[in-house]
Amino acid sequence: MQPIALPDRALISISGKDAEALLQNLITTDLDQLQAGEARPGALLTPQGKILFDFVVSRDGDGLRLETGTEQAEALLKRLTMYKLRADVALSLQSPASVWISDEGGYRDTRFEKAGAPLHRHYDVAPAGAGEATGYEDLRIASGIAVAGADYPLQDAFPHDVLLDLNGGLSFKKGCYVGQEVVSRMQHRGTARRRVVLVAGDEALPESGTPITVNDRPIGTLGSVSGRNGLAIVRIDKAGEAIADGKPILCGGTAVTLTLPGWSGLSFPSTADEASA
Repeated sequence: MQPIALPDRALISISGKDAEALLQNLITTDLDQLQAGEARPGALLTPQGKILFDFVVSRDGDGLRLETGTEQAEALLKRLTMYKLRADVALSLQSPASVWISDEGGYRDTRFEKAGAPLHRHYDVAPAGAGEATGYEDLRIASGIAVAGADYPLQDAFPHDVLLDLNGGLSFKKGCYVGQEVVSRMQHRGTARRRVVLVAGDEALPESGTPITVNDRPIGTLGSVSGRNGLAIVRIDKAGEAIADGKPILCGGTAVTLTLPGWSGLSFPSTADEASA
């Protein structure tokens, strides 16, 4: 892979004696499992269990680093500062920051590794001649990796909706964190119905935000788009019923095929009973 520079990325550095304990009690990622050289997905949730901020987290020497979009970086820093209180934690923001990707070195992005598309993130000056981010977006879409803004609004999606429960970004074993009771209840009751799907159109897909429908009833919303391919978060029980019954699934006026990311291990339920199993 040619090195690709990513635009609109920000880095928050978290250091100090209490840094890891503070973050472990706030975010969905289990930092006890975070190895040096890894970049793992994670989120800070609302008390109601919805994603307030999303990011990838990695170790930076004795501290930690959150990589996120520039559009949410200042608000995330402000929220972390609010939780910090008198803890021995130092926070700093670099926005925008130099972030680039390649197929070697840097920090292994475990989301892409899970999807069978190894990718490494770098947090220094991008090499001369680094390619544009289009190639990264195509790979992200093909890998079924949803991100805030492009695929869902913040404070609208649960971690299960964007597959954080399956890609290492959501812990059910560590202690409490913000929103943990809600997502644990969803996990144990099996009530997750919305999931990320790959969308393939018979022709170029319409713009992001277009409803995905069955019999004129919305079952989800189109997110990222690249030509005839895209991502969406849909009700997989409704999609499964439509697939089983041979009903057309449309995005605007375009017929589409929905598939679940192969790495997720998920399948579409085909009946109401199966959906509630």
